[in-house]
Amino acid sequence: MSKLRPLEGSYDAADARIAVVVSRWNNDITENLLHGALAALGRHGIADSQIQVVRVPGAFELPLASQKIAASGTVDAIVALGCVIRGDTPHFDYVCAECTRGLGRISLDSGLPVGFGLLTCDTLAQAQARSGENPENKGEEAVLTVLEMVSLLKQLG
Repeated sequence: MSKLRPLEGSYDAADARIAVVVSRWNNDITENLLHGALAALGRHGIADSQIQVVRVPGAFELPLASQKIAASGTVDAIVALGCVIRGDTPHFDYVCAECTRGLGRISLDSGLPVGFGLLTCDTLAQAQARSGENPENKGEEAVLTVLEMVSLLKQLG
């Protein structure tokens, strides 16, 4: 067996400061994502005083608010939560693509983990399934990703 020991993050980031940026558009869905995210943070030892919740109008605004927060130097990671449901026009494609591109750029430019909790669903039922009180809640998954990345980045120096 190889002696190779890869570096790997864990969810042990109890001292991390986390911003959660959440869209108000499709509010019933995004509130469920927020609930999942906050529950996951609490389970992993992140105190309320270490969490900043920022609300924006829609998914398109997630990158700008996240960029401003990243530039402030006050957080170790950002979790972006939103929901776009496909309609009858190409608007869905533009919003999803630009939000994704923006959040990815912020992570690379700032060196901060940015949890991608943007639901891009064809139907309301799909969005409800991915935001409910169940193991599929994408708000919780986005939190677990940033906690693991915060831990890994500390190891990488």
